[in-house]
Amino acid sequence: MPAPVVLFAFKRPHELKQTLVALCANRLASETDLYVFVDGPRRDDEVAKVKAVHTIVDSITGFKSVHRMYSETNIGCANSIIAGVTKVLTQHPAVIVLEDDIVTTPNFLDFMNQSLAQYADSVDVFSVGGYTFPFKRPAGYTADGYFFQRTCAWGWAIWADRWQQVDWELADFEEFINNPQARKQFNAGGSDRVRMLKRARNLAIDAWDIRLCYNEFKVGGYTIYPTVSKTVNIGVDSPDSTTEVVYDRYKPVLDDGLQYQFNLPQQVQVHSHYGRQFRWKFSIPVRAYNKLLTYSTQLLRLF
Repeated sequence: MPAPVVLFAFKRPHELKQTLVALCANRLASETDLYVFVDGPRRDDEVAKVKAVHTIVDSITGFKSVHRMYSETNIGCANSIIAGVTKVLTQHPAVIVLEDDIVTTPNFLDFMNQSLAQYADSVDVFSVGGYTFPFKRPAGYTADGYFFQRTCAWGWAIWADRWQQVDWELADFEEFINNPQARKQFNAGGSDRVRMLKRARNLAIDAWDIRLCYNEFKVGGYTIYPTVSKTVNIGVDSPDSTTEVVYDRYKPVLDDGLQYQFNLPQQVQVHSHYGRQFRWKFSIPVRAYNKLLTYSTQLLRLF
């Protein structure tokens, strides 16, 4: 039986429509239970957009079942996702998670479900990612996935037992932040991670994903990624996005959606080729360069 999909929405009807059309086009959609959580408006000027989202969600068809949950008040992105995933995982052993701006390929559900099945008993595998950068495939690499020690936020899946390990309150944060070696090890998965964790801890950002990422790091876990992306984020340049990007450095090469059986790696380890490429994408020089491109894009829009 396919894992349920948990979809989170707020006030982006245009993006949500595209996300639902793509998800419904998945081969396994009609066999999949869909849970939709819609957060409430923060201000009066958001009421109409949230109502438009409700209208779209009310009309969803094409899935095995649809469960709709509408919040009357705004609880925020992070709290909504944490509470929603926790709720659904009390009823299912694993879930696939999407937000309202993640468009999927027709074989997204196949990749996610096959990964969940194959690695269910591999305790080192913490989660499944649906997105990947357009990395070059190393010569002789035949697998359709690779491992890296960083979670994915743009279409992902997790098992209930892994989810239950997560300390969302970051109880050991002070011990971690005062340990230079621990900080260095955490940033080995991306030079942005310690800074993001600090901001999440200080409530400067409404973020659940860096906390999940930190907990994967603490248990020494891995995320299985596809070698060709099964998702694209269409909301990075949206005024309603929580992603701090204008220049889209995350644009992937999407899977054509024709493959439904995947050759996933048997050994849970980071391949040196993919590890180097992943670390480079989140290195300080690349991040600085992308910030310059974002700034240039913002300037050009003024003229």
